[in-house]
Amino acid sequence: MSFKVGDKVIYPNQGVGVIEDVAERIIGGQAAEFYMVRLAASESTVMVPVSNVDNVGMRTLSSKSQVERLFAILGSDFAEPDPDWKTRYKLNLEKMNTGEICEVAVVLRNLYYLSFRKSLSFREKRMFDRARQLVVSEIATVKQAEFAETELEVDQMLEETYKRTVEALVASDS
Repeated sequence: MSFKVGDKVIYPNQGVGVIEDVAERIIGGQAAEFYMVRLAASESTVMVPVSNVDNVGMRTLSSKSQVERLFAILGSDFAEPDPDWKTRYKLNLEKMNTGEICEVAVVLRNLYYLSFRKSLSFREKRMFDRARQLVVSEIATVKQAEFAETELEVDQMLEETYKRTVEALVASDS
């Protein structure tokens, strides 16, 4: 996959960035081309080797249809979490590391649900916050909407899904 200056991209676990430059650098005596990516969340710059983009997982922004799919994921039923937090954390970490926003949305949805059932561990709380930031920032960028407005929309979707799930559980116990 190739990018050009000005392209908006997603850098795994960091979120939205903009290609600011394509530069050649000498590393270990060898010339290599790098994308200079300015990350929106931290205002830091990351050098990504052009030849390693696929391995790094850098990708283009989601399409509007993918954003609709994200909302469908956030609005779908919660999965019963693995009771072993180590296993659960490992599975969620693998999903986060894919860089695929739909996988990150699944982590966000399931950790949101879990947070009402029990306190999240410190690591899970950090993962929840990171997943939320990644999902909200990508949706806001694709929709060209304000971050705070999108954050509210995502939070409302998660809350409605949680309420629907609880109501269904109560109804099935009756």
